[in-house]
Amino acid sequence: MSDPKALTLLAVDDNPDNLELITAAVENMDVAVFTTVDPEVGFDTFLKVRPRIVLLDLIMPGATGITLLERILAIDPATEVILLTSHYSDESAVEAIQKGASDYWTKPLEVGKLRSRIAALLGDAAIRKKTLQLDRELLDVSLFEGMVGKSPLMLDVFARIRRIAPHFRTVLLRGATGTGKELVAQALHKLSPGKAKFAICNCSALVDTLLESELFGHVRGSFTGATSDKQGLFEYADGGTIFLDEIGELSLPAQAKLLRVLQNRQVQRVGSVTTRSIDVRVIAATHRDLRAMVREGIFREDLYYRLAIMEINLPSLASRGEDLPLLQRYFLQKFAAEYRKPIAGLTRRAQARLATHSWPGNIRELENVIGHACMMVEGDLIDIDDLPEGLQTPGDAETVHDENLLSLEEVQKRHILRVLEAVGGHKARAAEILGIGRATIYQMLSKMKMDGEVESA
Repeated sequence: MSDPKALTLLAVDDNPDNLELITAAVENMDVAVFTTVDPEVGFDTFLKVRPRIVLLDLIMPGATGITLLERILAIDPATEVILLTSHYSDESAVEAIQKGASDYWTKPLEVGKLRSRIAALLGDAAIRKKTLQLDRELLDVSLFEGMVGKSPLMLDVFARIRRIAPHFRTVLLRGATGTGKELVAQALHKLSPGKAKFAICNCSALVDTLLESELFGHVRGSFTGATSDKQGLFEYADGGTIFLDEIGELSLPAQAKLLRVLQNRQVQRVGSVTTRSIDVRVIAATHRDLRAMVREGIFREDLYYRLAIMEINLPSLASRGEDLPLLQRYFLQKFAAEYRKPIAGLTRRAQARLATHSWPGNIRELENVIGHACMMVEGDLIDIDDLPEGLQTPGDAETVHDENLLSLEEVQKRHILRVLEAVGGHKARAAEILGIGRATIYQMLSKMKMDGEVESA
């Protein structure tokens, strides 16, 4: 079986002699050529083979090249379409370019011009192939336990996971919704000693009456519906790890019971008078500011300090923009394989649209967007029309959040504060991540304090 050609060309012209000339012109080039005299057959061929370049006669029986141009670009805007005509006019040339044509050539076709254009496209294809390979290699080296990142913020997170995993008893994960807290918890468990069980409890999904039974278990007859003894998640995870997601949603009574377990390393099933010793690593996670909740009296201070012996702060996607292309490639490969589609990447304008979005839903939102696009795309490149409706228009993507309309100075200030928060207020570490000197960050923070933009430290 011969190797597939690097480039596919479709020519639609009602003159067979022109089609023969086009075929002969690229005969010795790495190009697969499809030709037809029928515009409808040409459009059907386009849908089947998705050529990189299309040559269209401007005037054909039953159709115009402009009409076919519009139909082709409506399906795949990345296609390079060149219109051919025996009767040049400025008006038709302007209309063709406005409709999205890449060029407008007069007949008889100049073979040298066609070969030069094909050679340029073959060069682009080779560059794209090499870039794709480099992207894949970069993605491979940027993967860490199911997470993707090469930004300083994420490399710092990865380093903390490696250091903490062999030794931790309790860890607190802080980060906005969708930043990957469960992936971090799984990485900590996987890299910790032993290969015992990993239990997950979403604290926001259970009412107090069920939460105690879910975490600590119950004995038969302890309450209505308790028809048999039940093992709680802490007992289930004995020797392993329990992940308490959304710990900030626990009520004060539930917090008190959890604190006793963490202090004594013992659990008591609901309705039982006996306790059971456990050896469990505890990972708690929240998107809320627990310190502020402590000040407000809605989260126990002693529980906070028990949980926060070690903290890992997860950055938002907006604060690690250099990771966006890597994450796009990661999810694109995932969904292309899942949907069995040969998707090569995103068009430049689709990439630009995603780059202007503020990603309030973080990694989870990006995963949903790429999954949606991979399902909708019909060609091998995702374009703007394949994105969810909320991202298809510039107004939705660029002005949803006022942060996209800030001055450069304000963007700088906010980024400094985000980095500082992500590293727990450690100014020297923040300066290192930002690539500035310690004196510089102290000067910037001092000016912000004078302007009343940050609290005194």
